Order: sequence, then C-alpha cells, then structure tokens
Amino acid sequence: MTGNKKIYRKLFSSTFQLSACTFGGGFVIIPLMRKKFVEELHWIEEEEMMDFTAIAQSSPGAIAVNASILVGYHVAGAAGALVTVLGTVLPPLLIISVISFFYRAFRDNALVNMAMTGMLAGVAAVICDVVLSMGKELLKKKRVLWAVILLASFGAVYFLQVNIILIILVCGAVGALDTLRQERRGGKGHEIS
Repeated sequence: MTGNKKIYRKLFSSTFQLSACTFGGGFVIIPLMRKKFVEELHWIEEEEMMDFTAIAQSSPGAIAVNASILVGYHVAGAAGALVTVLGTVLPPLLIISVISFFYRAFRDNALVNMAMTGMLAGVAAVICDVVLSMGKELLKKKRVLWAVILLASFGAVYFLQVNIILIILVCGAVGALDTLRQERRGGKGHEIS
C-alpha cells in the first residue's frame, strides 16, 4: 500500500508541477510529460507516449487532461487517472480564480501584455520541439507511409485549409487499414513499407 501511495504522490506532484508551469495549452504540456514520464521516470515507453498523444488529441476535451488520464491510467489504473486529472486541473483552476479578481488591472497593464507576447514565442518554440522530436521518432522507423501521411496532413491543413477533424478521421482510417494489412502479412515488412 505504501508503494501505491508513493506512486500516487509522484503522479500528482508531477502533473501538478507540469500544469502549474505550462503556458500555451495542451500542446505544450505533452513534451514536458514526455520528458518527465518517458525520459526521467521511465514509466512509459516512447512509442506509448506517441500513442497517448494521438489519442489525447483526437478525443474530445482538453489535450492536457486527456493525456494525463492516459498516463495516470497506464501507470496506476483508474485511481492513477483520477490523481493525474486532479494534478492537471487544479493549477489552472487556482491561477484563473486569482487572475479573475484582478482581471481589469491585468487587461490594461502594458507589462503583462509584453510578458504574454514573450510567452507566445516560448510556446511556439516548445510546439516546434514536439513536432521535430515526434517526427524524428517516426522517421527513425523508416516507414514511407508515415512520412507521406505526415506531409500530406501538413499540406492539407496549411495549404488547403482542410478541417482538422477530417484529417484525424482519414489518418485513423489509414492507420487502421495499415495495421490490418500488417496483421494479415504476419507482421512482416513492419519496418519498411
């Protein structure tokens, strides 16, 4: 029982700290969760984190909360999911509650506006880091299909302004068909296709 309490405490403190120090939404917390749970604690494999990220993005709700549910459940079951959700939701709830009392002063303060503009640049850098590190992991697997999906998805969103939900559905269908094809072939050709 003491071991479980330690795990719950670590899950809560980790997600609380990550959520309290994250500006820019769910996309920013994902690389921090990856660094904490994959690289530092070794509770999750790199590929599992990529799967969790994909599921969190394609599920309704906040990405940070969805990812924390998946991480918590993976590590410590349903209780772990509840602990990580609490750790993820509590800091923004407290911060927004405090800010709401001083909203008028914050809204018109030039210093606060400049700080927020600076944070946007940092958020953009963190999101670029996520894209590059996850893209690098995909390219390491030497799967042509994944590289094509990555480039086609980017092109569809950026140049053709295709709705992101349609892209997620199409990518999910392609992934499912590819998995079925590989299972029929007995898993052969997994590395290069």
